[in-house]
Amino acid sequence: MAIALITGTTSGIGKATAETLAKEGYNLILNGRRLDRLEKQATELANTYGIQTHLMHLDVREADTVSDYITNLPKDWKNIDVLVNNAGLAAGLGTLETGSLDHWNAMIDTNIKGLLHISKAMIPLLKETRGHIVNIGSIAGKEVYPGGNVYCGTKHMVDALNKSMRRELAESGIRVSSVNPGAVETEFSIVRLDGDLDKAKNVYEGFENLVAQDIADAIWFILSRPKHVNINELIIMPTAQPAAGVVLRDQGL
Repeated sequence: MAIALITGTTSGIGKATAETLAKEGYNLILNGRRLDRLEKQATELANTYGIQTHLMHLDVREADTVSDYITNLPKDWKNIDVLVNNAGLAAGLGTLETGSLDHWNAMIDTNIKGLLHISKAMIPLLKETRGHIVNIGSIAGKEVYPGGNVYCGTKHMVDALNKSMRRELAESGIRVSSVNPGAVETEFSIVRLDGDLDKAKNVYEGFENLVAQDIADAIWFILSRPKHVNINELIIMPTAQPAAGVVLRDQGL
């Protein structure tokens, strides 16, 4: 059976992707910082789909921990076919003048450094299997919007890294793709707004937003193409969101 490593699997897009790939018969390496959620997820996926799971209980921001984990994977778990770089977050909506340094560092450390740590450790294994990397970007990596400054910057970096990986790894037979969503209702806004549930709910009021399964379906579409086909990137938006930071509310969309 094919093996996929997905970062940030305990909620949102990562969780939906894990279930989608499990349904398609992948054995999964599940990553997250919340061990209770990881253990519950692993049990549910194994019982529902009859797959095997391996837990990667660590923070992708910790480079040495990531490297040690990949190096010490059991032999049967090193034949990894797919890496989904999903772990990421947004924090705050302050301007460059008023923004929080803690928020900025959290986004830079997770969205950029975390992706680099995992990718660097995984590339040697993916060369052996001629595997596939799927990077989860954002419309914020294609455009900018008020209050998005540093978050947009980190996702523009993901976009640049996606392109660089694709060029660097082509001769190794590793395919590299990205999925860049618009407004997806997950824990994203709850985290961004420091746990304010009412404000987070308002983000998705008055239009039909994307859901995590929409993005998981796109990831499976990418992975299920024949070997001679690579989907370089996808941009997926709600019908009511024609651009980053622009949402047409209360118009039946």
